[in-house]
Amino acid sequence: MSRVTVFGSSQAISTEPAYRDAVRLGRLLAQAGYTVVSGGYAGLMEAVSRGAAEAGGKVVGVTVKLWAARAQPNPWVAEEVVTDHLFERLALLTQADAYVALHGGAGTLGEVALAWNLFQTESIPLRPLVLVGPEWRRIVRCLEGGLRLGPDDLRLLRFAATVDDVLGHLGP
Repeated sequence: MSRVTVFGSSQAISTEPAYRDAVRLGRLLAQAGYTVVSGGYAGLMEAVSRGAAEAGGKVVGVTVKLWAARAQPNPWVAEEVVTDHLFERLALLTQADAYVALHGGAGTLGEVALAWNLFQTESIPLRPLVLVGPEWRRIVRCLEGGLRLGPDDLRLLRFAATVDDVLGHLGP
């Protein structure tokens, strides 16, 4: 069973459309047979975990021991992998067969940038990195204007308009 790591905001709440979309994504991934991996905490990580768990899928949360006093894994995480620090967490999150980035903040942007850079430097084999929603196109356009990014760099990214389009981007 392939593992898909989902990056997304820890700040989203259950009444937001982004949360409902993440629940749907988790459900779709689980129904397609994927193990869903996330940071394991609240917000969109919780939502994608919930959707996958409710669909009978396997849910893995990668957490940080140092954060235990301020953050607990969400209740839908079936397997918690506790790391000593953020860098170990990031290393484990990038050990997946594909990545999906939902709406998020600086942490989500950092996770996307890390995965993208690992492809650019050929540090890991190329695999799908799917950015969901129009926000990501705007962000990448901004990066194109301010960073040295060429066509080969941009070809490493896949864009999905909605979570319903994600599965079509996970294949070769």
